[in-house]
Amino acid sequence: MIEFDHVTRHYGSKVAVANLSLAIPRGELFALLGPNGAGKTTTIKMLVGLLRPTHGQVRVCGHDLVTEPRAAHLHLGYVPDEPCLYDKLTAREFLRFIADMYGIPRHLSKQRIEREIECFELQEFADDLAENYSLGMKQRLVFAAAFIHDPDVIVLDEPMVGLDPHSVRIVKDLLKVKTSEGMTVFMSTHTLAMAEEMADRIGIMVRGNLRFLGTVAELREQMAIEASGLEHLYLELTSPRGALREDAATHTDQ
Repeated sequence: MIEFDHVTRHYGSKVAVANLSLAIPRGELFALLGPNGAGKTTTIKMLVGLLRPTHGQVRVCGHDLVTEPRAAHLHLGYVPDEPCLYDKLTAREFLRFIADMYGIPRHLSKQRIEREIECFELQEFADDLAENYSLGMKQRLVFAAAFIHDPDVIVLDEPMVGLDPHSVRIVKDLLKVKTSEGMTVFMSTHTLAMAEEMADRIGIMVRGNLRFLGTVAELREQMAIEASGLEHLYLELTSPRGALREDAATHTDQ
């Protein structure tokens, strides 16, 4: 469903992402972790078509994001780290606009708009202007917009920012249902507990390189640290001391 094929991205002389090869199959929830400046945001921007790779290819459902962007985006939903809305539109109007962008027929879009309003509990403010929304309300609306066209792949960049515990539970439960139905989820997060709880596999980037790819149990085995949570393992791998052990920590699946 998602393929990074020897992808590199330069900013001038700086290498933000270096020779990334990664395949994420149907129905997997994948969490990309890493410290600030590791290359996570660049990776996500290439995945959703906001940046072009300097070298290599990024494909979604077999469609190249550079040569077939429209076909790729029909399969793709995206929740950015900062919600971007039109202040003078209501939630219902914004969802109708997004549905029109995806070419969803009006009779069908009306059903889907109501579905997403109910799913993300937007009823109370669905007809209020977005300029009056709190951050959490905006984030819930962005989620609704990302799901309205029933994408095969959803990309989440720090998805829980601004959400209260009840809204977090709504999103978690929805992602579990959607992955069980075959949706692929690519999530970037600093919330290690959520990644440990939800992800089928994790990837850890450090300075543009994918230093680990696999399960938490596999990371624990490779780091030779028994009975430790993801937070401790992550800090060991991304610390300066961990950098000295890069060869031992790098997953052979790369």
